[in-house]
Amino acid sequence: MGNLLDKNCDIHSLSPLTLAFVGDSVYDLLVRQHLVALANRPVKELNQMKVTLVNCKSQADAVKVIIDNLSEDELDVYKRGRNVKVNTASKHSSLADYHAATGLEALFGYLYLSGNTNRIKELFTLILENVGV
Repeated sequence: MGNLLDKNCDIHSLSPLTLAFVGDSVYDLLVRQHLVALANRPVKELNQMKVTLVNCKSQADAVKVIIDNLSEDELDVYKRGRNVKVNTASKHSSLADYHAATGLEALFGYLYLSGNTNRIKELFTLILENVGV
């Protein structure tokens, strides 16, 4: 996966929630691609499987898998995303899981926008190996 547009932005000036906005889609696309690669299934079934992986609790579990493998810069981005003040939270998850998921999404958004797709693949592979599908 590479950046889809030839547009650059100053990733260091973006808010953690803006990074998470992008990272949410990146993570979702990775999960979808992984599920489709496993088998050709009805879309309803694929979506049900996706929802089990793309939610606050699962993403918080994913953070636990990769946290010790993050560089100092990556950890900083994750923490900025995790610590951002939000006005809403998911009804189906704890606030701690919501914050951890936001941090993970910010990290994936940061890595994507910085063109570091190989690192995204490394982290996502680590998540799949430990959380699994």
